[in-house]
Amino acid sequence: MEEAPTQAYGEVDYWNGRYGREMHPFDWYQKYPSLAPLINLYLPHRHHRVLVVGCGNSAFSEGMVDDGYEEVINIDISIVVIRHMETKYADLPHLKYIEMDARKMDDFQSGSFDGVIDKGTLDSILCGNNSRQNATQMLNEVWRVLKDQGVYILITYGAPTYRLSLLKESNMWGIKLHVIEKHSVEEKPENPIWELTKPVPLDDEGSPVQALLGKNPDVHYIYVCTKDESLKPKPKQ
Repeated sequence: MEEAPTQAYGEVDYWNGRYGREMHPFDWYQKYPSLAPLINLYLPHRHHRVLVVGCGNSAFSEGMVDDGYEEVINIDISIVVIRHMETKYADLPHLKYIEMDARKMDDFQSGSFDGVIDKGTLDSILCGNNSRQNATQMLNEVWRVLKDQGVYILITYGAPTYRLSLLKESNMWGIKLHVIEKHSVEEKPENPIWELTKPVPLDDEGSPVQALLGKNPDVHYIYVCTKDESLKPKPKQ
């Protein structure tokens, strides 16, 4: 994939142009087989209704369907890539593709998904203009469309120092952190820096992470954020 100024990652025109030129599948950060043990852990039932935000032309959702998931809804801001993916997967009824902005998911009812998977979309929004405001809008929408106890699985390059405050300021999540090294399935190390399905101990500042993993570990961070209505402040009587 071509390099571009990171600010362009927040702009729809950039993505329409990019997908118009490059239609071969590309997966940001990790492919499905690498993350499958974690997805299966937090979305154990194959009938769970899953939303993938910023799907692009990734084969990730195809991997989920191959793994038995029965309803995977994919959205992207680029109409170019959505049309391509609709055609490509026209014979797979378990996959659905919709042009939609993750900051404004009005077509989805509140509490309608068991899980939302985000592999680089929040990161892209944070590269654009008005990044903090747009990221908060997206996180608020993710919270809204999730069922109570539903999970938002965020795969990102953002360390806890940069992501925890954003997540905690947007909504009352129960947050667990996992990490995975930046290797393909074929290059998977025999002795990973940390077991994927084992949460990394986390405090409000994320400070134990560096002590456990070392300074600037070569990993992707995975925040599993559980929507918990009981954490919302009670209205004053």
